[in-house]
Amino acid sequence: MARMKFLCDSDRCIECNACVTACKNEHEVPWGINRRRVVTINDGRPGERSISMACMHCTDAPCAAVCPVSCFYTTADAIVLHDKDLCIGCGYCFYACPFGAPQYPRVGNFGGRGKMDKCTYCAGGPQQDNTIVEYTQYGANRIAEGKLPLCAEMCSTKALLAGDGEMIATIYRERVQARGYGAGAWGWRTAYRETVTV
Repeated sequence: MARMKFLCDSDRCIECNACVTACKNEHEVPWGINRRRVVTINDGRPGERSISMACMHCTDAPCAAVCPVSCFYTTADAIVLHDKDLCIGCGYCFYACPFGAPQYPRVGNFGGRGKMDKCTYCAGGPQQDNTIVEYTQYGANRIAEGKLPLCAEMCSTKALLAGDGEMIATIYRERVQARGYGAGAWGWRTAYRETVTV
């Protein structure tokens, strides 16, 4: 089975925020929650880089390691999902995640912040695929329809890649060889504990 991954090529990202908008619209994400966001480093200075960030669906997900109620699970495609019915809103996952993926609808103490929400890789949740209950809690399940996450499909410069990890590594390797200089990818080694060799 394929191991689904994200990769953001910061040499191509133009900070258009199409990925952010596509995600919010496709899943009707509540106000105050962004499953994906674009972060710019060295804004307005030489060496400026923009990076589209969301849950990286890590191999050894730190969010899952600290969850006291074990609401996280990994699918056969290696997508890290969560069960909102089990979530108690403790916030441990928020503090453990190096990418800031877990979001809460309200600011508050234990349980008062509501149920955690994060990128689902457009794979829905634990409910039956493509039902109203699943859509209401998690948004569209594009993976069950045989599609890739909308954020990557909407990226006009193809900076944000999603899909089978081996295919993404091949595409990125070709890009790096064509550039003739170092990698502009961000997040790959941290999330997947792997390297992209040229």
